[in-house]
Amino acid sequence: MKKKIENILRDSINVKEKLLSDSINIIAQIASQIITSLKNGGKLIIFGNGGSAADAQHIAAELIGRFQKERRALAALALTTNTSVLTALANDYGYETVFSRQLEALADKKDVVLAISTSGNAKNVNIAVRKAKADGIKTIAFTGQRGGELAKLADIALIIPSKITARIQEVHITVGHILCELIEDELTK
Repeated sequence: MKKKIENILRDSINVKEKLLSDSINIIAQIASQIITSLKNGGKLIIFGNGGSAADAQHIAAELIGRFQKERRALAALALTTNTSVLTALANDYGYETVFSRQLEALADKKDVVLAISTSGNAKNVNIAVRKAKADGIKTIAFTGQRGGELAKLADIALIIPSKITARIQEVHITVGHILCELIEDELTK
């Protein structure tokens, strides 16, 4: 058991070290895009399925509440929290529309969309990114493996260099925390 724990921790560290060597510029671009949107009265709209939905909610909560500093609330919205909307849309239009339909109602050109999918092939996520782009909204993807379709659709894509969902999700939330810190620092100057 101890060897298994050590291997899991080393694998997680290795993925983050690869990110450190390859993706700092992309993370900085993502932070700049979100900061610009928030400064201009926009909001960050985040969504994904399963663990990615939890990450979307986590990031939104850090921005609306606080991350490390006392400050005004920052505009962030997870599209995964309203079960009545999600179930109505899934029932009436199909699960593929649960995010795109919400974007139609809630998103504005000043906003930034952060779509999260470990495979990059979640149909409802990709449909929503296409909708956002058609509406002139900036799009960011958090994905993994080889990026899937999502990495090709988004304006900026952060592809985590792993095929293991757990490792991808660990890095997604690490980058989410990095973004929260950068955003908070910039907007509380």
